[in-house]
Amino acid sequence: MKGFKEFLLRGNVVELAVAVVIGAAFTNIVNAFVKGVINPIVGAFGAKDLASYSSCLKGPCEVSATGEVTSGIPILWGGVLSAALQFLITAAVVYFCLILPMTRFTARRKTLAEVQVEAEAKEVLLLTEIRDALVTTTR
Repeated sequence: MKGFKEFLLRGNVVELAVAVVIGAAFTNIVNAFVKGVINPIVGAFGAKDLASYSSCLKGPCEVSATGEVTSGIPILWGGVLSAALQFLITAAVVYFCLILPMTRFTARRKTLAEVQVEAEAKEVLLLTEIRDALVTTTR
């Protein structure tokens, strides 16, 4: 149990769990956006729901009253299109809201660290010169 507890309390496991929970909540937001905004926009040009877009192989598809296909081979490409849009929206939001700002923050932090190292090097050089000047004047 001790090893299991250490495994669970490691930072990366906790961070992963938080990321999964936030990802699940974020998925709900994206799904609602696609259903509430994207689907109606697409509906202005065709069917209201992307999932209703389909094609049929081997003749016309016939659907029974229960919704089962009785003849033909349906290809439900609307659902794939909807999932692709949800993926693209999710990827764009993650990139523009998380990755890009974090990259900029990291670059700024690195630049500040480099400036600090340069300032410390100049300070050490200046202190060395002062020390040498003091040594030569006291002799």
